[in-house]
Amino acid sequence: MKDFLKKFFDIKFWKFLLVGVLNTLVGEGLVFLSLNVFGWKNFGWGPGAAAVLGVVVGSIVSFFLNKYFTFKNNEKSWGQVLRFTLNIGVCLLIRVIIATAVSEGCKAASLSMFGMDVNTFAANMSWIIGAGMFVVCNYIGQRFFAFKEK
Repeated sequence: MKDFLKKFFDIKFWKFLLVGVLNTLVGEGLVFLSLNVFGWKNFGWGPGAAAVLGVVVGSIVSFFLNKYFTFKNNEKSWGQVLRFTLNIGVCLLIRVIIATAVSEGCKAASLSMFGMDVNTFAANMSWIIGAGMFVVCNYIGQRFFAFKEK
C-alpha cells in the first residue's frame, strides 16, 4: 500500500495540481473579464455564456498542459481528445451527484456551522466536497485513461 501511495502521489500529482490552479485562473479569469470588462453581464445569456466559455477554455488549457507538462504524453490522436473529454464529462457528473447528495444530506440532518443557516452550509459543503471529488476523479481519469502510459 505504501508503494502504491508513493507512486500515486508522485511528481505528476503535484504538477497536475499546479496545472489545475493555472487552468482555473485562466477559466475563471475569462469569466470575470467577460462579465465585468466586456459587459456580458448586461445580456440575458451573458453569465451562462461566460461560464461555458470559461470551462471550455480552462479545459483546453488543462488538456495541453497536462498532456505535455504533467504526463509528458506524445500521442497524437483524436481518440485521446475524446478520452479527455469523456473523462471531464464523467467527472462533472460524479461531482454533481456527490454535491447533490451532500447538500441533501446536510439539509436532512439540519447541519450547520460557522453561523451559517442550513441551506448556506449545505451549499458550501456540497461545493467543497464536489470540487474535491472532481479533482480526485479527474486526476485518476487523466493519468490512467486519457493520458495513460503505454
